[in-house]
Amino acid sequence: MRFAAFVVLQILGAGWHRALAPLLWLLDRPSRSPTRLLIAPQDIHTADPTVASDIYAGYFSFGGKIINAHGQSPFDIEPPSVGWDETLHGFGWLRHMRAADTSLARANARALVEDWMSHGQRGRLAWEPRVVARRLLSWLSQSPVILDGADGPFYRRLMKSLGRQTAFLQRRMNNGLVGESRLWAALSLAEMGICADGLPTLQRLGSRMLLEELGRQILTDGGHVSRNPQVLGDLLLDLLPLRQAYAARGAEVPVALLNAIDRMMPMLRMFRHPDGSLALFNGMGVTRPETLATVLAYDDAHAMPLGNAPYSGYQRVEAGEAVLICDMGRPPPPIFSKRSHAGTLSFELSVGGQRLVVNCGSPDPDRRDLSQAARVTAAHSTLTLADMSSSRFAGSHGWVRALDGMVFAPPQAVTVARSDVAEGVWLDALHDGYARLGFAHRRQMWLSHAGTRLSGQDHLVPIAGRPDAAALPFAVRFHLHPLVRAAFAADGTTITIGMPNGDEWLFEAGGLAIEIEESIFFASAEGPRRTEQLVVQGETATLRQVAWSFTQRLETPPPEL
Repeated sequence: MRFAAFVVLQILGAGWHRALAPLLWLLDRPSRSPTRLLIAPQDIHTADPTVASDIYAGYFSFGGKIINAHGQSPFDIEPPSVGWDETLHGFGWLRHMRAADTSLARANARALVEDWMSHGQRGRLAWEPRVVARRLLSWLSQSPVILDGADGPFYRRLMKSLGRQTAFLQRRMNNGLVGESRLWAALSLAEMGICADGLPTLQRLGSRMLLEELGRQILTDGGHVSRNPQVLGDLLLDLLPLRQAYAARGAEVPVALLNAIDRMMPMLRMFRHPDGSLALFNGMGVTRPETLATVLAYDDAHAMPLGNAPYSGYQRVEAGEAVLICDMGRPPPPIFSKRSHAGTLSFELSVGGQRLVVNCGSPDPDRRDLSQAARVTAAHSTLTLADMSSSRFAGSHGWVRALDGMVFAPPQAVTVARSDVAEGVWLDALHDGYARLGFAHRRQMWLSHAGTRLSGQDHLVPIAGRPDAAALPFAVRFHLHPLVRAAFAADGTTITIGMPNGDEWLFEAGGLAIEIEESIFFASAEGPRRTEQLVVQGETATLRQVAWSFTQRLETPPPEL
């Protein structure tokens, strides 16, 4: 019944807004406009001045798609993808024009903003709340570029447009906007209230809405409720400048905002591998190392990575040169689960600054066919039963389109225990995502203090009162990073794994047969890459436990003469 009510609210609450989005610029009521902008928040996103040259030449490259406008307004062009369209209307690319620091780039930036105010706002995605929030943040931070050399009429038109977009977000917030979009809308309203003059109540109202959403969406351990590492990085890129904006206005920075940032920093470090990339869980794709380094440079406390994040459902173990990061939590609530994965009890392993075991990660959002494939349990380094995922996803047909991609059948119980012993660190976790098949999945792992051996056991535990299926196939998968190579050793039951730095690791599965199969790595800046996975298969009728290990070969025998 709760799920049915949620369906109705989604269809009624979000459907009509999406249907009328192209007309909202016409239906909008007159709204109060700011009289002037007082400060421009710092934009700490990385910028590339060469992009400004491409835009001036008519080339708009967003989300992996390139369009040559041929002198036409980019807002009149049929967008090649949703991601391209969202980026265009979000105006985040203005930072590249600021980085160019030329009068030509500034004039072009102003012309494109004026172009959008004239007719670009009729775009299908121009009035999606998250896109509006991104546009407000971009215009505020890049206002010195937009307003350089501007005349009075342009300035007034810009203020009027900012007022209209602000009023739109306030109405959507009051009408029940939910999910991540609500947090972004609140963030942009808080920044607008700090930066603009002439909106006397917005500073207090925007700050209050932001703090409320931070309280709802940032968990006690600093993780975001979506459990997506990418969301943390994206939020900090805008929360950190907002913190500075409060100080620049002489306003007291809200304690709740400072506390949220202080909690998020160690959590972001928790996901970080030694090579600078973030672990591939629940929607995480390509990491931009320079952006991540920029965010972490603002960590005044230089906090250590969290080891145990019970509210977010993650574990991190560091030993020697090895880093183990595990997903040992439930999928997020449905409204935050459109990008989450069915990867419960999966893990990633790095050694010596190089990733060894990974998950497949998330491709570009516009690769819809690949995005769904990346979310299934088989795309993660964990166990799959009967070729099914431990969570199920809503489809995209008919009346469920509003729920497309949400997790609606996650594991109901996920437990984890951690202990430090003389030999290393033990993790013992269990989930009931396969309860419908009569089993729970239990995974035990042990990482030695030297970081030279990772041992594990995967159990399929019968659930009392459930029918015991006699012969269900299962597979335990370990996806390898594209830079490592796997080959069978001479005994035929051991796998030798070659690392890029020349180190070797051995994989064994207690004498069971191991297969080397093809896999795909989605989280590469160059696009999806071919890689390999180690697979151990069995049937519940004869086998319900698999023991496995990764061991570093410390001594290499001399070559034969």
